[in-house]
Amino acid sequence: MAANAETAPIDNSKRHRKDKPWDADDVDHVSMQTCRIKYRLVLNSIIYREKYLREVWSAVTQALESHGIACTLDLIHGSMSVRTTRKTYDPYIILKARDMIKLLARGVATGQAVKILDDAVVCDIIKIGNTVHNKERFVKRRQRIIGPDGSTLKAIELLTQSYVLVQGNTVSVMGPYKGIKEVRRIVLDCMKNIHPIYRIKELMIRRELAKDPQLATESWDRFLPKFRKKHLKTSEKTARKNERIEEKNEGRKAAGLEPVGEGKKDKPAKKVYTPFPPAQLPRKVDLQLESGEYFLKSHEKAEREARKRKDKQEEITAERRAKRAEAFIAPTEEAAPTIEEKRKRKRDRDGMDGEGGSRKSKAKKKKTEEVEEN
Repeated sequence: MAANAETAPIDNSKRHRKDKPWDADDVDHVSMQTCRIKYRLVLNSIIYREKYLREVWSAVTQALESHGIACTLDLIHGSMSVRTTRKTYDPYIILKARDMIKLLARGVATGQAVKILDDAVVCDIIKIGNTVHNKERFVKRRQRIIGPDGSTLKAIELLTQSYVLVQGNTVSVMGPYKGIKEVRRIVLDCMKNIHPIYRIKELMIRRELAKDPQLATESWDRFLPKFRKKHLKTSEKTARKNERIEEKNEGRKAAGLEPVGEGKKDKPAKKVYTPFPPAQLPRKVDLQLESGEYFLKSHEKAEREARKRKDKQEEITAERRAKRAEAFIAPTEEAAPTIEEKRKRKRDRDGMDGEGGSRKSKAKKKKTEEVEEN
């Protein structure tokens, strides 16, 4: 026996292991041990939720007691806590109760928060406060999740079969696991300046495709819209435009039609290349040297600037004075015609009428003579 002990290999990992008191044979490790778990949630925003929580706490207590969970509302320290009791039979219900008081703290109504105790419903609290640093931009993007009159939020709830509440710096979500994943993606993308309508459109297409059993084993990528993730450069836009024009020309060529031009404008004439650089432009000092201003003294420069300013002011004053004087110029009035002018106009008018009448009578007479001859 001693020889076997000497030859047996020694496990280095258990070299310093000591026997524990619970390693005895009379201890039953399989039997269920009683365990108490307690979760406490401290509310920083208890002030505006205090009145509501006090009113509905009896309903919260009643809902949790049916699952064997005790709850406490401490308004002095501003905290809510849940703990297991001897009547607790579901080990996971304490985590559900913890989620329930989290939702109550985030502004979810009691009737809605109680649904989290169901095994098919899970919750997620998405933090969006640190995604955008600019406050105005953050408010705009958060409002984009809600949409006009809450229409975008309602569409997200219907498509994901979830409950969504946007409150302060967080978004509270309740629903199935897949729906919560979709809502998280939509919310975080919206805070990254991707509009929720793109994801909503994709979810609507997926819902319609799921109704067709033939497409269950096929890829849906050909049906889903492809949105570009970045803005294209000018060269990339031009390349894509040329590709579309080439495809269009191939179709027109197959149909026997003339190809469409690219619509480029005529390029200007190419300049002749010269290895020499262009002439250097004169500096301000050079211009002052040419005009002689450089050699003037400081008081002479000041007088010159003052003279220029005064001349300019006089010109503007003269223009404004002329503009104001236009309002006092009397308009030209036509004098009333004298008696002689009136008579002359009348004679001229009568003479024109007489000539016209004689011409008409001559034409009528000529016409009657032609009729008689025939």
